Amino acid sequence: MTDDSTRPDHAPADHPRLPREKVGVLLANLGTPDGTDYRSMRRYLSEFLSDRRVIDYPRWKWQPLLQTVILSVRPFKSGAAYRTIWNEERNESPLLTITRDQTEALAQRMQARHGEAVMVDFCMRYGNPSTASKVRAMVEAGCRRILFFPLYPQYAGATSATANDQFFRALMAETWQPTARIVDPYFAHPRYVEALAGSVRRAYDAAEQQPDLLICSYHGLPKRYLTQGDPYHCQCQKTTRLLKEALGWGDDRIMTTFQSKFGPEEWLQPYTVEEVARQARAGRKRIAVIAPAFSADCIETLEEINAEIRDAFLEAGGESFTYIPCLNDDPAHIDALETVIEENLQGWI
Repeated sequence: MTDDSTRPDHAPADHPRLPREKVGVLLANLGTPDGTDYRSMRRYLSEFLSDRRVIDYPRWKWQPLLQTVILSVRPFKSGAAYRTIWNEERNESPLLTITRDQTEALAQRMQARHGEAVMVDFCMRYGNPSTASKVRAMVEAGCRRILFFPLYPQYAGATSATANDQFFRALMAETWQPTARIVDPYFAHPRYVEALAGSVRRAYDAAEQQPDLLICSYHGLPKRYLTQGDPYHCQCQKTTRLLKEALGWGDDRIMTTFQSKFGPEEWLQPYTVEEVARQARAGRKRIAVIAPAFSADCIETLEEINAEIRDAFLEAGGESFTYIPCLNDDPAHIDALETVIEENLQGWI
């Protein structure tokens, strides 16, 4: 292996050699359990559901309920759901597989553009590979600047902000902190919107009969988060509007819904699982569902949308349900992510 280290200019001969400086691009996604067994699921769910950005109930009230009741049962249910979508060949979740594929594609793009000056890697907010381990690896590799890229098109405290929090915690452990930038939400970026529109066009072209309605299903949040200032709801609505305009459609062909409700309080509405059933009963017998808030297919899309939500539609009288996959490592998506990265590297490269 070639030694890529060097000594600072004018340093004495006994000064430690340092890796050549480069820029790091660190992609971040939600996370994944290490396995589908009870202990792996409990460890993952405990970390996830203990995050105050996700569940903001007082710890004295929430933790006893979580540790003694919820985590006694939910790991079994979640493990069973994960087993239906698990990548058995690699023994990992689809989210991990897809995020790695995205990273490798972007690393090749950066290598072609910038050579060894840019290092691309990925981390998970919960589970592995951890944010701290990847920040450490980038610093050791000589990254004096790191662009942190949460792979959430729309900002939410429970997704983008908690990923940023974890990144900042990792920086706190570094003796010599790199300069850092955070990528803004890209929910309205033209390249992202066009990539979404392209995936819809392909799905509709492949359908035997055109769907009557496209449902844009976003991950839900408690409604009070909106009133507390979280912009997620508004950004989701704008993504749907921009997608509608890119497709040249009217309001009657597309709508916004929210999925994955958890707990007793009211969440953003309409709820996807209820809305698809209502549409079926109202005579919309063919629908398509897309999940624009997810950059990669995961448990919420592959199991929840393509199983639970599909079943709710068909049981209510629906006839044709089309799930449009997330953008994943589609070339148009990689183009969009590359463009966002290049815009955010201005002045660094």
